[in-house]
Amino acid sequence: MFYLVKAPWLLKKLYPNSIWHINTHEKIIYLTFDDGPHPEATPFVLQQLKSFNAKATFFCIGKNVVQYPDDYRKILDDGHKVGNHTFDHLNGWKVSDEEYLQDVIKAAKFIDSNFFRPPYGRSTKFQNSVLENPGPKKQHQKFKIVMWDVLSGDFDTKIPDEACALNVIRNSKKGSIVVFHDSEKAFPRLRGALPKVLQFFYEKGFRFESIPG
Repeated sequence: MFYLVKAPWLLKKLYPNSIWHINTHEKIIYLTFDDGPHPEATPFVLQQLKSFNAKATFFCIGKNVVQYPDDYRKILDDGHKVGNHTFDHLNGWKVSDEEYLQDVIKAAKFIDSNFFRPPYGRSTKFQNSVLENPGPKKQHQKFKIVMWDVLSGDFDTKIPDEACALNVIRNSKKGSIVVFHDSEKAFPRLRGALPKVLQFFYEKGFRFESIPG
């Protein structure tokens, strides 16, 4: 499985309107969690975050929100933010623009947020443009597309949780947007990596906040 832990500068240049990091001089890291809610992984994440008085942003899949409404509500009740991650976790490179955009709009019926993150980080410039600028008919809300600058790699079944933690620890800095996944697939690595990351940066004087805006 090939992926880059650090978001490449060329990709950032191709999608300059997307949010890749937060400009700040303060010691803040922005943890994000994709693909939930999940009845085991999400409660674990929430408990860990609460232990460090940390806030985060959860990019939820619409069908999972429908299936696990109590876990979704707990995210909000704990003071975290949510974002739209499509209804069916579609890859924008592999479906038509119409199917993709309608899937985002469908998810928006259940996820009250103006944040959007494309699954796999794969969407086209046209898809992004329509989501960012709904036009005069305003068939949907205006979205802010949130990407990342550090991947934990917790979705990679071939690496241990220690490697996931080190991916974050070695590459994160002030204002970094970090991706974890509160999903069944990622949970074996998330379970070990997240506490290590929280503890490391907490001891360095960092705090964890939700994406602003």
